[in-house]
Amino acid sequence: MSIENKKIAVLGLGEENVALINYLVNCGAKDITICDAHHEADLDKYLAKIDHFSFKKRFGEDYLSNLGYFDLIFRTPGLAYLIDEIQDAKELGVEISSQTKLFFDVCPCPIIGITGTKGKGTTSTLIYEILKNAGRDVYLGGNIGNAPIEFIGKLKKDSVVVLELSSFQLQDLDRSPHISVILNIGVDHLDVHRDRAEYVQAKANIVKHQSSKDYVCINEDYLTSVEFALQTSAQTYWFSRRKSVDQGVWVKDKKEILLRVEDIDYKIIETKDIVLRGEHNWENISAAALASYLAGVSLADIASVIKEFKGLEHRLEFVEEIDKVKYYNDSFSTTPDTTIAAISSFTEPIVLVAGGSEKHADYKELGRAIARSKVKTLITIGVTGPRIKEAVISAGGEQKIVDYCNNLDEVFDVIKEEVEPGDIVLLSPASASFGWFANYKDRGKKFKDAVLRKFSK
Repeated sequence: MSIENKKIAVLGLGEENVALINYLVNCGAKDITICDAHHEADLDKYLAKIDHFSFKKRFGEDYLSNLGYFDLIFRTPGLAYLIDEIQDAKELGVEISSQTKLFFDVCPCPIIGITGTKGKGTTSTLIYEILKNAGRDVYLGGNIGNAPIEFIGKLKKDSVVVLELSSFQLQDLDRSPHISVILNIGVDHLDVHRDRAEYVQAKANIVKHQSSKDYVCINEDYLTSVEFALQTSAQTYWFSRRKSVDQGVWVKDKKEILLRVEDIDYKIIETKDIVLRGEHNWENISAAALASYLAGVSLADIASVIKEFKGLEHRLEFVEEIDKVKYYNDSFSTTPDTTIAAISSFTEPIVLVAGGSEKHADYKELGRAIARSKVKTLITIGVTGPRIKEAVISAGGEQKIVDYCNNLDEVFDVIKEEVEPGDIVLLSPASASFGWFANYKDRGKKFKDAVLRKFSK
């Protein structure tokens, strides 16, 4: 991609596009305009990182006006690709790109890409740890928070890049990874995507441009994921925690995870040796094991890392056991499906904290799941709290529901009254963060801090 003499717009200024701007300038870009809906004062922390460069600014509500002026536009992942302003510019001949798309164009080594509605971060990190332990020159980036363009200069032909890919990053890709991993495809981000069909279509780019020399690993337990097999030319492998597969990785009788190749099963690990909590995580482990095997790692090396892997922060993260009560932080759970998975991971009585900001999710199935679960007390918070409460009541749930807390301290006052030895306290919001918190990380951190502050002796 030639950029030296092009008029370039970078839409959205955050950590990822700060890295992008650094890369573009180092590649000779001389005419860059930063466009962002925020006012300049709100972007100081990002602007300070690039103040040694010369660039133009277009901030405020008109930041997307006259995009046809530019030759090349890089959009931030959170900005919908199909909005009128971007599509109008595309019709005028403007080239539309993103940091992810650029990375695929310039990356000199194989990419392992992971997508799904949930589980991407856990699976991506586990693959990275397995390859790293096996002595590979491996790098982790993408939606997990590491801008891959930052390490492009370190990559060699025999390196491997593991990318967690969201629907936003995939939507305009015209290349696919060498190894693609398809987890469960449900519903998410309907606050940005027009409907579920657009969301699924965006995800499908992870396989659409593969060749017969590539591989795809597909979760056979979900119909939408299975349908991705019809859109790729890659060699197809499967993984499942519910049934055996023709070739790939599967969970047998909830006791062991096996690799099946040419009708022969090889044991990878027994489930009792897995530290990571929750049967839903067997899917993530199976996916990571399969992708790592296809990348050339031995089963022994794969098993050794799985045995030690404890998961990611804010993903069903064990916080502390205090007075025989265990506290878990699942703040990354921003959809009903992930909260259903979280509560299904426990056989002990649960005090559940759920609710947050609106993403237009359907909470009916969550209500049914809570109604028949081990949840004994439900504490609802945020804008979606009343919707979750109504879903549980409509499903006939007999749990005690508390919906009057005005801050996190009040939530923990209720927890203190409700818990008994042997209980689980679980933060699993099924919603995005809201006014009490800056984001899901802040929500999880404040929950963990409150546990230690309120209950530690």
